[in-house]
Amino acid sequence: MPTIHRYESTTGGVPVNAYLVETATGVIAVDATLTVSGGRGLRERIGRLGKPLRAVLLTHAHPDHYGGLAELGEVEIVATEGVDRVIRRDDDVKEEILRPMFGDEWPRERAFPNRTVADGETLSFDGAELRVVDLGPGESPHDSMWVLEGAGAVFCGDQAYGGRMHSYLADGFHEQWLGHIDRLTAELPAGTTLHIGHGEPAPLELLQWQRGYITRFVDAVREADWSEPEAATASVTAAMRRHLPSEELAFLMELSVAPLAAQLGLVAA
Repeated sequence: MPTIHRYESTTGGVPVNAYLVETATGVIAVDATLTVSGGRGLRERIGRLGKPLRAVLLTHAHPDHYGGLAELGEVEIVATEGVDRVIRRDDDVKEEILRPMFGDEWPRERAFPNRTVADGETLSFDGAELRVVDLGPGESPHDSMWVLEGAGAVFCGDQAYGGRMHSYLADGFHEQWLGHIDRLTAELPAGTTLHIGHGEPAPLELLQWQRGYITRFVDAVREADWSEPEAATASVTAAMRRHLPSEELAFLMELSVAPLAAQLGLVAA
């Protein structure tokens, strides 16, 4: 049975996970963190295992999960066609947003997937089988997850955030995200461990916590008086801090308020 290791990078105040699946003769990474330092730390962690990196599997199209790829050297980088397409499509926009925020910690030259896979395709490494599930738009413009067959483990990216962390809903697909939560709740076997993008691995019950967070966020935006956008934004962020009294990733929640209001037709897009 392969061994799963969690690597967390907190560079730039953004706690984000990558996972290493260690087999008899190699290592498979799932996601690669956000920053140059995060990627280097992941590379060092792989080095301590003393086995070659066979591949990197990506879960979704947000840069905090692929930015560190550039530090991992020549390796097979695997994603669904949708995830690959969005990463490449949005690269210039992410450069404009992230360079001012992170400076040289955002890689000057990004690495991209060099192999695409279809929904349900399985990759085998020393008998460890990882099957991709293509989810489509959800938390990001294109999501997927990887199932480690026979291990009761799924690498599901940001389908659920750790239970003390706020969430990002700025991309406009919250209804689809709720649909993914329903699907995973119905399809994943009892006892499955969710290896998530932010926070500790968790049981399936975390999906219902995430559902509650999303629905509360949408309700808070709908309930605000958008005749005064600044006051409305403040009321939404206050409501979400009451719902979740934590500052972890609160900036992602704050960044999501105006885009969600626009998506709901409450303010001009």
